[in-house]
Amino acid sequence: MEERRGYVLEARLDKLAALRERGIEPFAYSYRPTHHAADARLTFETAESAGALDETGLGPQVRLAGRLSAMRGHGKTSFGDITDRTGRLQLYLRIDDLGPDGWELLGLLDVGDWIGVEGRTMRTRSGEVTVRVAAVTLLAKSLRPLPWGKAEEDADTGARVVHGGFADIEQRYRQRYADLAVNPDVRDVFVRRARIVSSLRRFLDERDYIEVETPVLQPLYGGASARPFVTHHNALDIPLFLRIADELYLKRLIVGGLERVYEVSKDFRNEGIDRFHNPEFTMLEFYEAFADYEDMMERVEEMLARVVQDVTGGHTIQVDGRELSMRPPFARLGFFAALQERGLDARAATEDELRRAAHDLGVDGAGSLTRPKLLDELFKHLVEPHLDGPVFIMDHPRELSPLAKPKRGDPDLVERFELYVMGTEIANAFSELNDPIDQRERFEAQGRLRAQGDDEAQVLDEDYIRALEYGLPPTGGVGIGVDRLTMLLTGQRTLRDVILFPTMRPEAG
Repeated sequence: MEERRGYVLEARLDKLAALRERGIEPFAYSYRPTHHAADARLTFETAESAGALDETGLGPQVRLAGRLSAMRGHGKTSFGDITDRTGRLQLYLRIDDLGPDGWELLGLLDVGDWIGVEGRTMRTRSGEVTVRVAAVTLLAKSLRPLPWGKAEEDADTGARVVHGGFADIEQRYRQRYADLAVNPDVRDVFVRRARIVSSLRRFLDERDYIEVETPVLQPLYGGASARPFVTHHNALDIPLFLRIADELYLKRLIVGGLERVYEVSKDFRNEGIDRFHNPEFTMLEFYEAFADYEDMMERVEEMLARVVQDVTGGHTIQVDGRELSMRPPFARLGFFAALQERGLDARAATEDELRRAAHDLGVDGAGSLTRPKLLDELFKHLVEPHLDGPVFIMDHPRELSPLAKPKRGDPDLVERFELYVMGTEIANAFSELNDPIDQRERFEAQGRLRAQGDDEAQVLDEDYIRALEYGLPPTGGVGIGVDRLTMLLTGQRTLRDVILFPTMRPEAG
């Protein structure tokens, strides 16, 4: 295989040299297309239906740019395909139209080259909309052949089926540029991801939230329970941490009078990698003064219904072959009630009883886990797999949520919810704790957990306490995992399929 690749590369380098000998620039500076492939097809069909073709059946002039994705020669005529981000369009190429120089250039092209073509649209005898090419311009020579597969249409379902091509999933993640080039379905996932983020932003902008930016490099990390990445600033000679969450900085802005704020950000957690976790991930966090977690539940319901409508055109999504309604209102279930439904009275259980239950479920390291960690693991093992949703899990134990206000009427719980869909947490939200004395006590309790070996417990942030002492109004806050939401709305099964460049071990050599 390597020998074959080397031979192909050498042949393309020979063509590169031949182009330069003829004074043809193989890597152009610019090109001005007038249409994309889909636009050109629609333009022809519109003219055809209006009876606006000329007497030979030719339609409007177009100018396209894209990759040469196929070439089929027939003597002094050839057919090819050009592919851009909107799809594929057939090309009809004749020596009589291109002239000797253009025809010679055609012989130096390879599948995968970026080209520009111009000519008039037509329909072939087989009924395919085509460009009758009058001029070809080489825009960039492809020296390495792309791993194209053979695409066919399934006779029964009409679905596009690709045989061969880029089958190695690890290589597809490493070489996302090649994956995108040859797999239009992959391109479509990331186009829809962009629409999801735009819809989230639009929803908040319309409700008078302002988008802000907070530090990625922080002298203290906080806002979540996770291990950070640590770096060092040479000029200041201090350690710094990549943020694990935006929460504490965004609430500082509420203290300062910016009553509704949000940020779409990259966060970083030094944790394992699996279907639902990547060390670098995208979060939307938004905070609203004078609101509580009940208000934020309504916000989340309304927001997600809007995003689903914007992305799918309806109110349902397809997950693992099932249709799921995202119409509000979503179901609500208490944290301890959910465990009770699975046969565990966790609220009444002692720490030893929780530990035994965790051990019986095969939880790693159950013997050394603190009570909050035990509750968290038991919930993950017993409850999460059964949460089809959408469902709000609410009113968590106080020790699991050091940044949330005590629940009115039951101070052992906090006003918090997590939104689950198909067993996956999509959102997390609080009535934000705004009592600086209580907050300090919670941070100190987290410090005791760290002393017991919980390296994900939160650290005491004196500056954040100082901000609370100036006064944080009643505030509701929400964090939504953009990557997980994209998985849900695009039908992907792993985060790596919705992150353009997922974190991976370096290639050998």
